Amino acid sequence: MDVIINVTLIVVGFVLLIKGADYLVDGSSSMAKRFNVSDLAIGLTVVAMGTSAPELVVNIIGGTSGYTEVVFGNIIGSNIFNMFLILGIASVIYPLTVHKNTLWREVPYSLFATVVFFFLVNDALFFGSESSSMSMIDSIILLVLFLGFLIQVFIGMKRTGDTDTEDIEIYSTLKTVLMIVGGIIGLSVGGKFIVDNAVEIAHQFDVSEKLIGLTILAAGTSLPELATSAVAASQKKSDLAVGNIVGSNIFNILLVLGMTGVISSPLEFPVVLNTDLYVVMIGTFMLFLFMFTFGKYKLDRSEGAIYLIGYVGYMIFLFTRL
Repeated sequence: MDVIINVTLIVVGFVLLIKGADYLVDGSSSMAKRFNVSDLAIGLTVVAMGTSAPELVVNIIGGTSGYTEVVFGNIIGSNIFNMFLILGIASVIYPLTVHKNTLWREVPYSLFATVVFFFLVNDALFFGSESSSMSMIDSIILLVLFLGFLIQVFIGMKRTGDTDTEDIEIYSTLKTVLMIVGGIIGLSVGGKFIVDNAVEIAHQFDVSEKLIGLTILAAGTSLPELATSAVAASQKKSDLAVGNIVGSNIFNILLVLGMTGVISSPLEFPVVLNTDLYVVMIGTFMLFLFMFTFGKYKLDRSEGAIYLIGYVGYMIFLFTRL
């Protein structure tokens, strides 16, 4: 009975988390437009932050509660989920054409961010320390790299003229404030429900918190990316589908882990997760390689199927590693 209650509260938590992120983005975008902030600036800040809000909230709550395995497992698992499952599903729905700028700029930056993170948290491996952890300095380095990414994207948009001037609805002042406040409450309460009950399930079944982070939390916090990419693929909007995933992975590593570390550092890093980091790197490098096989600059259905098979194999590996 306890498990059923825990699972129910996790589901409720995910609903609150995702709806909270939606309300926060819409309310904040409305407020920004009231102050004549450009669509480009809103897209680079409010909307981008909103898609990473589930991971960020879960990680901050996990970090301040001392669940370090949840913190790292959630982000690494989310990035694996994004690369293998979401890209796989999206490209099977409709072959995805990848913009040259994304191929030569965002994809390498995503791989670079993962490699830098791997280097920063493996103190025992690279510096002979007794343990491995993410320090305040490591966290600041990640945030500086994130700022560099934002500047790179901003310059790229200015150069190409692609400012994504999508109409943003302006609500009344009262509705705007209620949406922002309600979004923050939804994120906070939902995140608390998810973390506490996921850890409780882990304890009841005597499984590690990192496994819960790599599976349940990773899948749940990546639901917005899954929905966005699947819809974008069905509407044949390839750039949106691929850009959403690659951008999300960069945000997760640099912004979410960076912010979590600044708030809760030092965070001990479970070195067993190095294997999962290798999977993230391999998945990102596979995307680059797939652009030069079969259809050039295109993720074909057969390549999407390889991603999906890879994800199934990874899940089998996870549960045999218990």
